[in-house]
Amino acid sequence: MSEPTPRIAALVYGRKEPVSALMEGFAARLRARGLRVAGLVEADLEADACLRGEMALRDLGSGDVVSICQDLGSGATGCRVDPRGLAEAGARLAAGLAAAPDCVVVNKFGKLEADGEGLADEIGQCVAQGVPLVIGVPARFRAAWDAFAGGLDTPLPATASALDAWWATLAREPASA
Repeated sequence: MSEPTPRIAALVYGRKEPVSALMEGFAARLRARGLRVAGLVEADLEADACLRGEMALRDLGSGDVVSICQDLGSGATGCRVDPRGLAEAGARLAAGLAAAPDCVVVNKFGKLEADGEGLADEIGQCVAQGVPLVIGVPARFRAAWDAFAGGLDTPLPATASALDAWWATLAREPASA
């Protein structure tokens, strides 16, 4: 008898890989099959937004965009993550999880999560509840992710075919309404 497939898909990606588009496409395919998907993906902003240090997340349930970046002024060099925006994103993720989704998608496990902050608690809730989780893991945070996940994940390349093959092994049916 083979081991069951881990319910966490860790999409390990490099700086230039379009992991957010990959996650959005995956969520759309699941929804087209009648599955409920909750989570957060990186929001599309103007082309120069990243150069200005702007960051935002889009709630997959409502479509609302939550800014997680604060303007610290032109000479600032500190962390631009807005604690209020991040708290709102965490609350949206927790609410999505409370709605009994078939799958949860989280844009990334980054520096804050590696330090036990950010969305680390909400990610842990997904795991504790056994809800399949798709999470982006930047290659530079792979060691921190491995320590956090404790081997409960399936590391995947950031490709639609790898993600779809992982999902197929779970054989999920839509949650009851």
